[in-house]
Amino acid sequence: QVALVESGGGSVQTGGSLRLSCSASNYVTNKYCMGWFRQAPGKERERVASIAADGGTNYLDSVRGRFTVFQDNTKTNLDLQMNNVRIEDTAIYYCAVSRLPSSILGRGCRNWSGRELTTWGQGTEVTVSS
Repeated sequence: QVALVESGGGSVQTGGSLRLSCSASNYVTNKYCMGWFRQAPGKERERVASIAADGGTNYLDSVRGRFTVFQDNTKTNLDLQMNNVRIEDTAIYYCAVSRLPSSILGRGCRNWSGRELTTWGQGTEVTVSS
């Protein structure tokens, strides 16, 4: 089973930028989704951005146009570039890999809820302040 390690979290002011990185310990096959989820205090975990095996991407409405995912050709690293951050982006961010083929999770893995058959990293905290 793949192990995921995140890095790059920290504190940033509103309007600033931050880049999160995720490294997979084993090669991620061409079949699965990779993505970033986040959980803010008192809220449910939500999928922020995901990338399917075919390279298609899907974003949470509130981050579309501000956040971008980048995956390397080996599919073992996944970065999340966060631009123009907002207070409401404050959360713990988790890198994740689905254990279901991306072909059944919709375009860009838009149907990936993370509630089952998902491998998680340990999380990295992002704090946005004014």
